[in-house]
Amino acid sequence: MERCIDLAGSGFPDVMPNPMVGSLVYHDDKIIGEGFHQYFGGHHAEVNALKSVKEKELLKESALFVSLEPCSHFGKTPPCTSLIIESGIKKVIIASTDPNPLVSGKGIEILRNSGIIVETGFLEEKERELNRRFYTFHERKRPYIILKFAQTEDGFIARSDYSSKWISNEYSRLLVHKWRSEEMAILVGKNTAFYDNPQLNNRFSSGKNPLRLVIDSLLEIPANHYLLDQTLKTIVYNSELTEIIMNIEYQKLNFHESVPHQICNHLFQENIQSVIIEGGRQTIQSFVDAGLWDEARVFKTPIIFNSGIKAPEFAGTLIKQMSIQNNLLEIYFNK
Repeated sequence: MERCIDLAGSGFPDVMPNPMVGSLVYHDDKIIGEGFHQYFGGHHAEVNALKSVKEKELLKESALFVSLEPCSHFGKTPPCTSLIIESGIKKVIIASTDPNPLVSGKGIEILRNSGIIVETGFLEEKERELNRRFYTFHERKRPYIILKFAQTEDGFIARSDYSSKWISNEYSRLLVHKWRSEEMAILVGKNTAFYDNPQLNNRFSSGKNPLRLVIDSLLEIPANHYLLDQTLKTIVYNSELTEIIMNIEYQKLNFHESVPHQICNHLFQENIQSVIIEGGRQTIQSFVDAGLWDEARVFKTPIIFNSGIKAPEFAGTLIKQMSIQNNLLEIYFNK
């Protein structure tokens, strides 16, 4: 199962919004086939593992290991349970059941009803950690939310006049672009959009661009700013209108109620599983105060401001630290 989970991780982030899944075929103390879900819309891990077995007659004497419950419904591909049954496999070992209500126990039930022995719960915690975006989306009915910001040594993220665009070093910024390619959406508030004029795309890493999101209650962002340049799909959360103009979707919210909750509800309906929030202080803090965050990635730098806009405040569990030249990256989980 360790090998299955390692294989599963090879599909990140190309399989989203599907989960990462790895699978292998085990016969007579040997792995005779393996595979993983490589990209959204492609064959699932079980299919790739079964197809990789050269001597198909061995399948009826083999066990199938899979890191997540096999699907039992038609989606982009046919149900994996049907292929498993047809293969002659007699035993299936699963790390975790699928939280997606379209599957959730149904795949296991179908396999057992066909006479296949099914065992579950092997390395489940490790599998859930790998697919934390997928589980958060289906169990909490909202995207997995990552907070990202850089702060000075004395705890500020910007000067009072918003004139400080860069605090972290260039290598930290390269890493941030890689992160952008790994998440489905990226969010900023109006002040960040207005003063920094960010592009919020992935310019320095291979991979896709995220869906751009901005909170602009009174539609004050100038039309010549990057976020309104129509080059990428962008959602503008505002208090004025709901309308789609080419690549820009204006989504009206009630700003007298919790904006973070409304955004999460909307993104859940849009099947957006993950969001990285890049600023500013007010936007990040609003999600923290609403309890709507899962991970925080904080760059700490040796710069001193003495005064300015304070960094967001949150309470999380530090799980990792790493030096990026003169920057220190700290990663926290909300647990």
